[in-house]
Amino acid sequence: MNTPSNLRYTKEHEWIRVEGDVAYVGITDYAQSELGEIVFLDINTEGETLAQNEVFGSVEAVKTVSDLNMPVAGEVLEINEAINDQPELVNNDPYGEGWMIKISVANPDELDTLLDAEGYQAYVG
Repeated sequence: MNTPSNLRYTKEHEWIRVEGDVAYVGITDYAQSELGEIVFLDINTEGETLAQNEVFGSVEAVKTVSDLNMPVAGEVLEINEAINDQPELVNNDPYGEGWMIKISVANPDELDTLLDAEGYQAYVG
């Protein structure tokens, strides 16, 4: 399982990567492998400001549908349009081309409530 050390993680299996005043959010390698083949993403929260842990969309796999939760509060600035046409990007490259949303972080202190790579690996076993 790939768990990059430069990211923070939620117990709901989202990751966040902060780059300056924006952050990218997606699901972890563990999550995509547990879900199986991802066939559809329903994310329509662009322009909305959401609280930490609030649902920003859903991911549909062959086996199930799962909610996607905000790792930290912020405004959804952009949705990765590439995953609409190619949802398999989330399976193939969850930390790169398979990112889901770009946000502005409302409260940087919330990042400290998330797991680091070591903590996430211990959490998922």
